[in-house]
Amino acid sequence: MIESLVHTHGRNEAIGFTTRNQEMLMEETLTEELAGVTYAAEEGMHGAFGPDAFGIRAESFARFFGTPKFLIGQTIVVLVWILLNAVAVTMRWDPYPFILLNLAFSLQAAYAAPLILLAQTRQADRDKALSDADLQHREELALAGARRQDILIEQTGLLRELLEANTNLTEQVRRLTLDIHGSVVGA
Repeated sequence: MIESLVHTHGRNEAIGFTTRNQEMLMEETLTEELAGVTYAAEEGMHGAFGPDAFGIRAESFARFFGTPKFLIGQTIVVLVWILLNAVAVTMRWDPYPFILLNLAFSLQAAYAAPLILLAQTRQADRDKALSDADLQHREELALAGARRQDILIEQTGLLRELLEANTNLTEQVRRLTLDIHGSVVGA
């Protein structure tokens, strides 16, 4: 194919053809790679409850339970509760042993544990989805690298054919030059 191009159109046009062909192949390959890469897996990013308000609020509460603001606030409320119930003579709504306070802690723990577990489950689902998307992205990059390598090998073969055709043409020109020189000098 390359030799017929060289004989029909000349060496410069054959090189231009292969360069354009190479550019088109690389552009087509890169376009396919970019179109095929999807990094974030949107489905599965929200966990068991989806992107609903309950799941979002549960996560925000669970995150709040672990903050210093919550711990300091809870400590202040407990200290005020105990001081008011221990020192106050009249308005004791929860005298020692602070049963109402214990009930409040139990209620808080009963809701905090499931909310924290829900938040952890949703985060684990997001992490898994991102991990799967990252794995898929790395596989697509590996395939794209392999395709580029194949294109490079093919183009190297085409360049070798062109070089061989050029070498043959140079040899033919040398022989013809020697023949012409022999005819001119010999005459």
